[in-house]
Amino acid sequence: MKKIIVWSLIASLAGFLFGFDTVVISGADKKLQLLWHSSDTFHGTVVMGMALWGTVIGAVFGGIPTNKIGRKNTLLWIGILFFISAIGSAFSNNPFVFAAFRLIGGLGVGASTIAAPAYISEIAPAKDRGKLVAFYQFNIVLGILVAFLSNYLLRNTGENSWRWMMGVQAFPSFIYTLFIFSIPKSPRWLLSKSRNEEARKVLVLMGQEADYEQLKKEIELDNKNAATTNDNIFLKKYRTPLILAFLMAFFNQLSGINAFLYYSPRIFQEAGLGESTALLSSIGIGVVNLMFTLLGVFLIDRLGRKILMYIGSIGYIISLSLVSIAFFLKWEGMAVPTFLFLFIASHAIGQGAVIWVFISEIFPNHLRASGQSFGSTTHWVLAAVIPSLIPFLFSSIGPGVVFLFFAAMMVFQLLFVAFLMPETKGISLEELSEKLIKR
Repeated sequence: MKKIIVWSLIASLAGFLFGFDTVVISGADKKLQLLWHSSDTFHGTVVMGMALWGTVIGAVFGGIPTNKIGRKNTLLWIGILFFISAIGSAFSNNPFVFAAFRLIGGLGVGASTIAAPAYISEIAPAKDRGKLVAFYQFNIVLGILVAFLSNYLLRNTGENSWRWMMGVQAFPSFIYTLFIFSIPKSPRWLLSKSRNEEARKVLVLMGQEADYEQLKKEIELDNKNAATTNDNIFLKKYRTPLILAFLMAFFNQLSGINAFLYYSPRIFQEAGLGESTALLSSIGIGVVNLMFTLLGVFLIDRLGRKILMYIGSIGYIISLSLVSIAFFLKWEGMAVPTFLFLFIASHAIGQGAVIWVFISEIFPNHLRASGQSFGSTTHWVLAAVIPSLIPFLFSSIGPGVVFLFFAAMMVFQLLFVAFLMPETKGISLEELSEKLIKR
């Protein structure tokens, strides 16, 4: 079990790079807009948003290498993409070159949301699967915290401080890439490719050799069904997991979480805080996010996925409503940061802890990468569109209306959890497939 934990932690470090890459741009946000004299629309969609469109491409096509070359090799290429993106972004001299290198990092983010949870879910025992896959989310928020902290520490390194902010990611990217060489390939993926002896050796390393024959039989049957029926996730029998993946990803972004993470310093300044205080408050957001993610990881296999989603949904509704009221009534000081701390805590213990675990569980083995690709694509299309619109929406309709809309959407998420979302804790991946597929 110790080996499985170590391998899961290493694979989940892709989440650290995901979190760091997503948030590090927030420290350079206003500096880059002033440097290149960009309009709100161009800055939001190209300079800030290009990484997110790269993430969409990575999510759409990330299932292909995850299936073809395997989970491990895909994770290796993800580290290389992050390294190239960090170096290229730091040395860019115009917004188009900068956007191109940010797009490369986005490819890594999108692919990581498929490959890392798939790999971990396939090596983890059913009773610990939620906790181990949630390591990925934990590393996302750790990366977010480190990015906020890094931005704050590098804020006074001169007029090119943004270059240091963007380039520092090269170091963890390089270390992560080296670590990936030490993990084995997924035994379920090996079996799906009829590399049975390699799969057996990995299962021996995992202390699960006794499961070999049963797992081989189940995956061979899975492959046979796929081959004879030309299976894909859009067939009628997979409608339930498809709808569940879509709605989980849809509501994740309609909370406004990525918009907030991308623009937290700007949002705090809109609420009346100075630049330095806004950056410091962003670190507080990272700390709260980390603490409540740890709590979510601890509880996900104890309370289950649905209970965490109930807690998160109610917290979302309360916190986002209060943020909206604060902007409408022009409350100053620490009112908005305090309510946003509650918002990030609600996200961390609910959607943050659950989304990548849940989507990695609900599709059958031969369609897992494709199903995760669909869920990730839904997530990242919205994650690209919504943050790209934030500068324009804040200047046109105001942050109060924007946060009121997010609060309303979370009421619908609560209804989704109550009436549609199944509980998946403690059930094997093969049992879940049987339960959710309509034969």
